[in-house]
Amino acid sequence: MYDTIIIGSGPAGLSAALNLKIHNRDFVWFGSADMSDKVRKAHEINNYPGFAGVSGMELFAGFDTHREQMGIAITEKTVTNIMHASDHYMVLADNEMYEAKTIAVCTGVVNAMPLPGETEFLGRGVSYCATCDGNFYKGKRIAVYSNAPKYEHEVEFLADLAEHVTFFAAYPNPGAAGSNVEHCTDFPVKIEGGMKVERLLLKSGETLGVDGIFILRNAIAPATLLPKLALEEGHIVVDRQMSTNLPGCFAAGDCTGRPYQYAKAVGEGNVAAHAILSFLESNS
Repeated sequence: MYDTIIIGSGPAGLSAALNLKIHNRDFVWFGSADMSDKVRKAHEINNYPGFAGVSGMELFAGFDTHREQMGIAITEKTVTNIMHASDHYMVLADNEMYEAKTIAVCTGVVNAMPLPGETEFLGRGVSYCATCDGNFYKGKRIAVYSNAPKYEHEVEFLADLAEHVTFFAAYPNPGAAGSNVEHCTDFPVKIEGGMKVERLLLKSGETLGVDGIFILRNAIAPATLLPKLALEEGHIVVDRQMSTNLPGCFAAGDCTGRPYQYAKAVGEGNVAAHAILSFLESNS
């Protein structure tokens, strides 16, 4: 069992990881090797102390170099569920289960709002993990919605199982191939059904009958990952120690609210890491 699982590889996640590494704690850090698109795409940053006029790519390079020098690896798996046990957490990432005494949620702001019906039908025809749930749809008709090309291998994996796949890609020039993969330029706007998913209402007004839909996004909203987490206006509620309402669960960065600033995220990641250290020491 790990001491900590960090979810999110932006400035807050990096700050938490660096501080836990310095204190020789055993942790796994889930995120992207690109760390943060928000950082990398920034044209010019003038409010990060000591780095006047730095570009996003320059700041990212500094972050990544520091990570490498500290010997910290990013595990590129998508976290799809967090379960709170009595004294620890279980995290499902790409169909593998990880356990830790504490959690640091540093997911940033998840811009994509859930589709109407998405939360209602989660586990009843809505899935976020192809390898976890694909076998339930052998020989059935499914839809896949994806916002990033990196998930196309999962579309092809599902195509090998399902009778037919309708693929909705929220990016240009999707490449997922298969004789039973239909690329659709329309978009789902609502998930409908009875006990299980039965159909999608599309933007055009058309209805598509399906047995299930796989939603493959870069990030999943904290409320979906951990339903008992206290939120306020879409942000995770934390105290001065970055503690949430759940024992052993901490949060830092944009996911805790405005201002959405790199310096604020780094500071909160530092505070969260030290709060985790205190929690571990008091519960050892």
